Amino acid sequence: MTQSESLTYDVVVIGAGPVGENVADRTRAAGLSTAIVESELVGGECSYWACMPSKALLRPVIARADARRLPGLAEAVSGPLDAAGVLARRDEYTSHWKDDGQVRWIEGIGADLYRGQGRLAGPRTVEVAAPDGTRRVLTARHAVAVCTGTGAALPPLDGLADVRPWTSREATAAERAPGRLIVVGGGVVAVEMATAWQALGSQVTLLVRGDGGLLARMEPFAGELVAEALTDAGVGLRTNTSVESVTRENGTVVAVTDGGDRLEADEILFATGRTPRTGDIGLETVGLEPGSWLSVDDSLRVEGHDWLYAVGDVNHRALLTHQGKYQARIAGAAIAARASGVPTLDSGPWGAHAATADHDAVPQVVFTDPEAASVGLTLAEAEQAGHRVRAVDIDLATVAGASLYGEGYKGRARMVVDLEDEIVRGVTFVGPGVGELIHSATVAVVGQVPLSRLWHAVPSYPTISEVWLRLLEAYRDN
Repeated sequence: MTQSESLTYDVVVIGAGPVGENVADRTRAAGLSTAIVESELVGGECSYWACMPSKALLRPVIARADARRLPGLAEAVSGPLDAAGVLARRDEYTSHWKDDGQVRWIEGIGADLYRGQGRLAGPRTVEVAAPDGTRRVLTARHAVAVCTGTGAALPPLDGLADVRPWTSREATAAERAPGRLIVVGGGVVAVEMATAWQALGSQVTLLVRGDGGLLARMEPFAGELVAEALTDAGVGLRTNTSVESVTRENGTVVAVTDGGDRLEADEILFATGRTPRTGDIGLETVGLEPGSWLSVDDSLRVEGHDWLYAVGDVNHRALLTHQGKYQARIAGAAIAARASGVPTLDSGPWGAHAATADHDAVPQVVFTDPEAASVGLTLAEAEQAGHRVRAVDIDLATVAGASLYGEGYKGRARMVVDLEDEIVRGVTFVGPGVGELIHSATVAVVGQVPLSRLWHAVPSYPTISEVWLRLLEAYRDN
């Protein structure tokens, strides 16, 4: 017999990934009783199938590439990677797909965890169907936060399910390197997984639809430099190529392209976008469309619902774990402020209750070789937004710290300057080791630091950070 129980909390959070965890952390810190519901592993996509395992796979690849740029060390790392060792370390970073540590963290902040499928059942109400058949009804006094994230979007190809294609989950959790791997897509997941599995022993073919190249949301040179490096590493890169059909014949994947080419592989990875996990969370009970992205204001409150919040990827503002956690901190503060009766929220640009960075300062690092890192607006985006801007470009190889980093260093930096206010609207770095530079750029963009003040931010010599001085000099001299 199914048991039923009703409980009341100040806040109910659906989804215990990094975003949901951070919402719960902030509401608990504000003294609000909080329940958090999770149908899979506590810690979510990032911990087990995305950020952590993918970067654990990529770190040895990048470290070896850096070592091979250094005479005196290159000879010592001339052999292949130990794929078994790399995968074992990946398993450690996913806690072997067990969430005991994350559960203890939730218990430590004083939130109550409910395992099972959480669905809205009307305003401020969440029903939880537990695996053992237990049914609970959780009522929220103040807020329900939907933090269910996204899943992989697969193309509408006949019989695709029978092929058992890889998505990002299978690509980061695979137990061995396939001999041949087809990767479909040109975004972050596609280029990172092509980088990892090629280095781990797979022969990778990367298929990119259209002629926009790789990493289309970054400055064009980012995708160009990454494409060049992937090709040099042995990846077969094909642009203007779509998959028209895919079958699995006697264990072998056969993909036929729009040009009529027949490609064979052991596995095929579709990295072709994301879709919101909102199809089965009861949106219809509160007048919203199941399966839709949830539109929110800058406090992350769903439009037309004064009690409902959508935080992280599910709102389609910035599909990045760190940006979702930022939103969670903002949403938690807004929920707490409204619960305490604050008459007016600090919701102006850069206010305590406004996720302004989603619009103007989203940082991202792509962990390929070379790394690609960006924050703020590209030149094209700034111009489209109506800003009067100028792009300043520097060959990173001309910076002393970059040349010391490794022989044959290739990289490029761009600073997009607002000519009206002389502030930085966006920055892009591409090159080995540039991922650690992006926070300095983020501070400059978020702080709207005038270029006249940036002259006084003296970069240490000889570091790659000296690129900031070179960018300022190039702006001054042109």
